[in-house]
Amino acid sequence: MKQTLFASLSLGETTLRNRIAFAPLTRTRAEPDGTPSALMAEHYAQRASAGLLIAEATAIASDAIAWLGMPGIFSESQVAGWKKVTDAVHAKGGTIFLQIWHPGRATHSLLNSGTRPVAPSPIAITSDEIHTLEGKKPYETPRALEEDEIPDFVNQFKRAAKHAKEANFDGVEIHAANGYLIDQFLQSASNHRQDAYGGSIEKRYRFLDEVVKSVLEVFPAKQIGVRLSPNGNFNDMGSDDYREQFAYTARQLETYDLGYLHVIDGLGFGFHEKGEAMTLEEFRPLYSGVLMGNCGYTKESAEERIEAGHADMIAFGRPFMSNPDLVERFANDWALNPEVDQSQWYGSPSPQGYTDQPTAQEAGIA
Repeated sequence: MKQTLFASLSLGETTLRNRIAFAPLTRTRAEPDGTPSALMAEHYAQRASAGLLIAEATAIASDAIAWLGMPGIFSESQVAGWKKVTDAVHAKGGTIFLQIWHPGRATHSLLNSGTRPVAPSPIAITSDEIHTLEGKKPYETPRALEEDEIPDFVNQFKRAAKHAKEANFDGVEIHAANGYLIDQFLQSASNHRQDAYGGSIEKRYRFLDEVVKSVLEVFPAKQIGVRLSPNGNFNDMGSDDYREQFAYTARQLETYDLGYLHVIDGLGFGFHEKGEAMTLEEFRPLYSGVLMGNCGYTKESAEERIEAGHADMIAFGRPFMSNPDLVERFANDWALNPEVDQSQWYGSPSPQGYTDQPTAQEAGIA
């Protein structure tokens, strides 16, 4: 039987009320110490009708800060702040996962009390600059992690998962996409190691595998998702063997029976142009569990992918930024609000473009 965006979906013991996910979005509304703000609780609660909310990229350690106003999950105050967010979402019947994340080389010592960025290899990002307390700066050449240091970084993900559980999240998403630390290990463009964590597709996958295993000690498999971006060039990504690497990664993740695999198959983050883009249809034979697509979908294109069986869920970002009641608008074919102006995307602690977008009822079109 063909499924639709509005059919329920099971993630283990959790039943999602629809197949529309709120994509993790960097919005820089946390307090200066990385504690989630009251504004963030309001923002997520407004969008609780999504089948699954995925909270934004969240730092797993105090030296893993990549931009001002980003939240963390490494202190007691941050856990308490996130609990206010989950309480607000759960009060409206929503389900919310936390995206746990380390930027690797995509940060700067000025954001981390002088700590030099780390990565699998000492290769700097050169295609962009980073915002710091002293303005925009070139990215620094990262320090290559020693092999005996890597277990501690794996454990940072485990600790973050424990803190997410304490904050009453329904699960976690491991961020292995967009050129951040795990993706840097996966891809030959950024991983030039010749030890147990590099040199072959299998060895480049090892770091992600160890992170998944560590998080499985905290959450059941169905309460864990993994995010991949096989086609993007963001943060200088794009490898000649991307197709082989991500096909292998999907097949390996299949063995864990996770809650979902979140694939950024759209090209909104840029396209590395190393070959044809990998599609959900290509991932479907590799991964039989819940498969989520993301990046640039409309209601119509999302329905097509789900009805064709290529995906089980679709995540929406920009439409959800502008329409807190996106699910209801899709269900009733109500018009969408104009897209939030990009100048308002980031701006802690401003509610503009964050919590001030009207529902269809408030706009008088419901």
